[in-house]
Amino acid sequence: MDYRVEYSSAAADRLVALYEYIAQAAGPEIARRFTHKLVDYCDSLAQFPHRGNCRDDILPGLRITNYRKRTVVAFVIRDKTVTIVGIWHGGQDYEAGLPEPTLY
Repeated sequence: MDYRVEYSSAAADRLVALYEYIAQAAGPEIARRFTHKLVDYCDSLAQFPHRGNCRDDILPGLRITNYRKRTVVAFVIRDKTVTIVGIWHGGQDYEAGLPEPTLY
């Protein structure tokens, strides 16, 4: 049975910020393609939610995976739901930027 993937408001905000950053640096079409493929990657966690590295040392249940080596996707799995809690690009410090667990 597949899981359901949802995005926390913090993750959605970071995705928009990433789009804007890429659009300014490389153009809106490249930004659109990159962010759509990133969302497709995140949505694929519905089929294989236990990929990536477990980071219980930071937050119980937290998992980290990478998209194209430069984008970090942080998520938690609860019941049959994968919640994307954050997206960081280009070496941003995801540990410092994780939202409080009560926000997702």
